[in-house]
Amino acid sequence: MSQPSAPAPVLASDRIWTIPNVISFVRLLGVPLFLYLLLGPHYDVAAVVVLAVGGTTDWVDGYVARRLGQVSRLGELLDPFADRLYILATLISFTVRDVVPWWLPGALLLREAVLAVALLVLRRHGHGPPPVHYVGKTGTFTVLAAFPILLLAAAVPATADIAGPIGWGLAWWAVGLYWAAGALYLAQTVQLLRAERVAAAVR
Repeated sequence: MSQPSAPAPVLASDRIWTIPNVISFVRLLGVPLFLYLLLGPHYDVAAVVVLAVGGTTDWVDGYVARRLGQVSRLGELLDPFADRLYILATLISFTVRDVVPWWLPGALLLREAVLAVALLVLRRHGHGPPPVHYVGKTGTFTVLAAFPILLLAAAVPATADIAGPIGWGLAWWAVGLYWAAGALYLAQTVQLLRAERVAAAVR
């Protein structure tokens, strides 16, 4: 009996105006709106809504792209860029507003700095970024879920007894997953560089 063939890989197109890309553009527009609401007139509840929508739709653009066959190179760049922008904007604004202590953005941004150095090393050796691991995807989803809950606990004191522990539980999980993913990416980097060194030695 013949073995079932593996599904063909989805090829990314050069299209720009696709439904998934429009969703990603809308997510990006939510970042300045969120910052205005939180740091301007202090409309914290509205900021919670914008942040929650931006976080919970993190998977929507990718799902729609695969479902409709509209995977594009631009979309592959926009999706992680929107995630990073949401995380960076939220960490900065939360620290300014004293929603979270400094160690939380410090822990998350330090990991990003470590990976940025690893990416520079890889590019210097002619390699692209290592493939995204599901641990990293889960960490991103967890931190995007933690942010609106933490803001809700700060904006609506009546919810603090419930929202606070849930938000901080997710935040701790996010930090752990972020650094676990960082360790995996660093291991992949070391493996690539060792393989390159071995290949150069046998030539």
